[in-house]
Amino acid sequence: MSESPQGRPTACFVDHAALRWNLRQIREKVGSRIKILSMVKANAYGHGAAAAARTLASAGGDAFGVATLEEGVELRQAGIRAPILVLAGAYADQLEEFLTHSLIPVVHDLDTTKRLEKALQQRGSTLNVHLKIDTGMGRLGLVAAETAEWVGEVKKLKAIRIAGVFSHFSHAESVEGDYTRQQLDIFNRVVDQLRAENIRPPLVHLANSAATIALPAAYFDMVRPGIMLYGVYPSPAMASQIVLKPVLAWKTKILQLKKVPAGTSVSYGQTFITKRESLIATLPIGYADGYPRLLSNRGEVLIGGQRAAVAGRVCMDLTMIDVTDIRNVKQGDEVVLLGRQGDAEISADQIAAWANTISYEILTSIGARVPRIHYNS
Repeated sequence: MSESPQGRPTACFVDHAALRWNLRQIREKVGSRIKILSMVKANAYGHGAAAAARTLASAGGDAFGVATLEEGVELRQAGIRAPILVLAGAYADQLEEFLTHSLIPVVHDLDTTKRLEKALQQRGSTLNVHLKIDTGMGRLGLVAAETAEWVGEVKKLKAIRIAGVFSHFSHAESVEGDYTRQQLDIFNRVVDQLRAENIRPPLVHLANSAATIALPAAYFDMVRPGIMLYGVYPSPAMASQIVLKPVLAWKTKILQLKKVPAGTSVSYGQTFITKRESLIATLPIGYADGYPRLLSNRGEVLIGGQRAAVAGRVCMDLTMIDVTDIRNVKQGDEVVLLGRQGDAEISADQIAAWANTISYEILTSIGARVPRIHYNS
């Protein structure tokens, strides 16, 4: 693993060997015929989009998914030449950049689609898009139940080419429920309706990470793995169905050690008062780095292969840890916030549980001022 940066030692370490491993497991799961669209939106779930995409592209990834045009442009500037799908909507005033950078927007309503069509015809240009269907997520997409009403308008499109059609599962962590099966059935019916109208997009896709692991019926032509690429399971139960390796570790070092008597208040608001003579370590990490304030008096870190509890409120730039029971601890010792140290491990799911959120938010909230150190790339 690469060394910590000089100066402030708080950094994330991104293992590209683990990233390649996870992609290989997905390929083995879905087979050679199914394309893999790797989700690298939100800075590749906090891992560094440009570096992650280059590794995934060289390892056989077929396409990439981002949320915004700006994220797509970043990948193009990083040398990515594979298809890039922009999932969170397109705006008419972005058309020039979509064309310039050969990005594929998602269209999800007729008004936006018609505006894009008009602008393209005025330019004498064409644009590939993917059509999003709302099968029950209730977010973006043409409503599946109204297919008979909008399919005629889609057939009239000349400058817009429907290169794909897809939908989005409401349940990201499981495929077991009736609602997921209902969405799959609805999506199949919409695809059949489109084909009956001679609208036959070459790419049909629906599977998120959970469905990629456990619902082959949702594969169609392409799958869209996200969190699993980065070694996090959609749910713990899925660990028995595929072996993934965590890609990111988040580390820092002890900035100061301070022995304090019983009755000492630590951090803001006096929420932690020592009950005995204690040894308190201050870490150069805080909520401005994305370390959740909700971990105050709840979270744990690893020091010397042992767990140590967060003492008091997480501050903007600093966090205090009670290391009284850790032997031979000293200033400058490595501290693992997320990842493995010896036989002990703190996962993104565990941090999420302490913070009453999900692993996605933990990873994507790690701030820009925390360097990403890439290795095995």
